[in-house]
Amino acid sequence: MVEKIITLDNVSLIDFLGVENANIKEVATAFPQSKIISRGNEIRIKGTHPEILKINDVLNMLLDHYHKFGKVTQDNVQEYLQEDQESPKSSEPNSVLIYGTKGARISPKTANQRTLIKAVEENPVVFAIGPAGTGKTYISVALAVRALKEKNVKKIVITRPAVEAGENLGFLPGDLQEKIDPYLRPIYDALDDMIPTEKLQYYLDNRVIEIAPLAYMRGRTLHNAFILLDEAQNTTPMQLKMFLTRMGPYSKMIINGDRSQIDLPKKQLSGLIDATNVLKGTEGVGFVELEAKDVIRHRIVKKIIEAYDRAQKKE
Repeated sequence: MVEKIITLDNVSLIDFLGVENANIKEVATAFPQSKIISRGNEIRIKGTHPEILKINDVLNMLLDHYHKFGKVTQDNVQEYLQEDQESPKSSEPNSVLIYGTKGARISPKTANQRTLIKAVEENPVVFAIGPAGTGKTYISVALAVRALKEKNVKKIVITRPAVEAGENLGFLPGDLQEKIDPYLRPIYDALDDMIPTEKLQYYLDNRVIEIAPLAYMRGRTLHNAFILLDEAQNTTPMQLKMFLTRMGPYSKMIINGDRSQIDLPKKQLSGLIDATNVLKGTEGVGFVELEAKDVIRHRIVKKIIEAYDRAQKKE
């Protein structure tokens, strides 16, 4: 038997655990071979290692729900338990990409996410295209962190085009980097989940992990690096060509984008769409399409994307 303790910090116990710990009892019922005990702000789990990992995943999903909505109900518990059971499970040892800073398994949740991982393993350059919430950025960052931890690369370079999405950068306070950082926030959030704070700061200070606007890539050659371009739909064809040609020996490159969220001027062709046409069929360049069914954010996000897709088809 293995034991794991989860400490609930900054959590209202009654809102998370439920009246008389009803929510935790619901989880315990779903895993009868394990023992789950709630005392104060600690949850103790005793059981086999595989089952503890499953329970840990469910509790992490419930904690995410609590931090978003401020309360967990028994209906929520049932939904997440069902989601965990329905999630495709892989028997392959590499189904877990890495373990996060809180011990949670970071692994593909959908078939298309697994296809993305396989494509990255087989191709030096991969385009991951799909709507918001399909895990493109998160899985890509996890792959980069895994490559760094396994010493397959010496550094990680992550970049985004600094295109205004209805906001005006010039009116934001601070220098250029401070203006750009909010656009890079999703990347920092993903890294925070995967690398302890002190180690991440060391990597950033020593440029082992570099996060910068796309314009900073011009003129460089990136050797032995895992390179990620996010929000590629907001690049021009020339910008994307410039980025692709930065790749040096022993490097991997992932280009993420969402065709439905192009913020370029109306007459400007997106570099992502251009590259899809130009590079399709090129050896060593993989393309993976993610769909609304791959959305792993709140369930309503999937419905919102589907509604917009239907409206777009009508137009």
